[in-house]
Amino acid sequence: MTLFKRSVVSEIMSHAGVVFSTLLVVWLSVLLVRLLGEAANGSIGADVVFGLATFSSITALPVILSVSLFIAVLTTVTRNFRESEMVVWFASGLSLKDWIGPVLRCAVPVAVVISILTLMASPWAYRQISEYRQRYEQRSDLAKVTVGQFIETEHGDRVFFAEEPAKKGEEMGNIVARVLDGDWLSVITAQSASIETEPNGDRFLVLSSGHRYDLKPGMPEFRMVDFQRYGIRLENRSEASSAEAVRRLAESKMKARPTMQLFDDDNDNARSQIMWRLALPLAALNLALLAIPLGAVNPRLGRSGDILIAGLVGLLYMNLINLSRGWIGSGILDYRLGLWLVHAIFALLMCFMMWRKLRVRPPRRPKGGAGRA
Repeated sequence: MTLFKRSVVSEIMSHAGVVFSTLLVVWLSVLLVRLLGEAANGSIGADVVFGLATFSSITALPVILSVSLFIAVLTTVTRNFRESEMVVWFASGLSLKDWIGPVLRCAVPVAVVISILTLMASPWAYRQISEYRQRYEQRSDLAKVTVGQFIETEHGDRVFFAEEPAKKGEEMGNIVARVLDGDWLSVITAQSASIETEPNGDRFLVLSSGHRYDLKPGMPEFRMVDFQRYGIRLENRSEASSAEAVRRLAESKMKARPTMQLFDDDNDNARSQIMWRLALPLAALNLALLAIPLGAVNPRLGRSGDILIAGLVGLLYMNLINLSRGWIGSGILDYRLGLWLVHAIFALLMCFMMWRKLRVRPPRRPKGGAGRA
């Protein structure tokens, strides 16, 4: 490998590592904030936040890798032009098209990794996410209660807070529950709580040594009950949870479906998923090559305009792929046309921009015929 190719490949991979790390940290930060918010609302358990974050990151890696490669090539080419290193390479007999080889040397392995992620790893990760959420929804309300944390269930109709048990053998210590039941608002306090299952399968939350306060908001009605043992029948949520889980699984069914099974499905939704999974590796290669002419800038001009245009081109590319997926899924766009249309458009754009950068313009003639013998 020549000195030129070694330096270009090394710089691209160095920039790609920095950009990838930055984008991954930003993605994880946003994702953890969202997941922790869902855990605080009782939508998911705090014990599955790490697992969901891991599997969700796997599904986001193809896009992050594509964007990282595009930015890395763009910044490398731009830096060489702005620091006049390209003048040295041009004087050595190289041209802008000699960048294609080193860029492909970096882009092809990344595209292979992206294809593995989209075709195999991402569907598996989506299946794991669905199973995590489904298992949590099938848990009872009390099983979702975490010691020292407020948990909402039943869409906010029940709010629990429990402390550590003071005695051995108790499942929970002091517990406070707020329950909305029709027009009544109930606040229940107890020193301990446990779950008991009857022979017929009914499950009860049994509270010991507590009080119950019932009132109607805005009405002068109030009830207070002291109890030594108070049982609350836990709703059998298996059917409701199963229906909710089926609904969510139906929405993410195509994302979680193995790629080989999608080829056997004869419907537009399956074709749109195939198009999306095949499009991301091709987009990574196209964007990497497109970054070469986009990064070839005039060092005397400001840098913000060129970077902004390059960013808009990359964003337009990814949005058009996503739009094509939606059109294929709804039957508006033919699958065979949508599979290559966007990539062909941007490949032609890359060839046109490379031609404009490589062509040699003839010198301008003097005005008014000056210089004639």
